[in-house]
Amino acid sequence: QVQLVESGGGLVQAGGSLRLSCAASGSIFSINAMGWYRQAPGKQRELVAAITSGGSTNYADSVKGRFTISRDNAKNTVYLQMNSLKPEDTAVYYCNALVVVTTGRQDYWGQGTQVTVSS
Repeated sequence: QVQLVESGGGLVQAGGSLRLSCAASGSIFSINAMGWYRQAPGKQRELVAAITSGGSTNYADSVKGRFTISRDNAKNTVYLQMNSLKPEDTAVYYCNALVVVTTGRQDYWGQGTQVTVSS
């Protein structure tokens, strides 16, 4: 069993910053890609940023230059530094990890953390 626990969400004014963290624990051999998704009310869940075990990153166009994803492989933790936040960044943010376990690779999700940006 693998758990992803997120932290760092909250309420911030436009132009402010937040840092999200997501720690994976459990029966983990290794973790391939890790990423952050978000879902705003009435919208589909979308990829925000992803990072491979080797450190290659991918960002949604809407967050490029403002958000930075990073990971600490020793701690099985992924971070999302969010700067210059905008009201349209308001959403529930979910952590995702592709984890190698005894039965192969499985996709896991965190419970979500709310990010609210006020104008």
